[in-house]
Amino acid sequence: VQLVESGGGLVQPGGSLRLSCAASGFTFSSYNMRWYRQAPGKEREWVATISTTGGSRNFADSVKGRFSISRDNAKNTVDLQMNSLKPEDTAVYFCNVMLFSRNYWGQGTQVTVSS
Repeated sequence: VQLVESGGGLVQPGGSLRLSCAASGFTFSSYNMRWYRQAPGKEREWVATISTTGGSRNFADSVKGRFSISRDNAKNTVDLQMNSLKPEDTAVYFCNVMLFSRNYWGQGTQVTVSS
């Protein structure tokens, strides 16, 4: 299983970023996919989940209405569109999949929201 995140960077408050996760090594279309984030000195927290077909999407209260999640089962990718970014969104963002009760993580991509 391999998960590779991309798209992070430095953005001003109120700006937008789109993160992408490329997955391989498993049947991507059969599994829910998740995004998590971890800010400095804090525990990793769940951000969003998308179901296998994309028909169900759930978000943490802290990002609801600002973030969206999508997937392309033909390309084995899952994206996180982040709008109206705030300084408190600064974190390393991780793509996640759970296979047979085991969590798999990418290496993460840094998002910094600062003026």
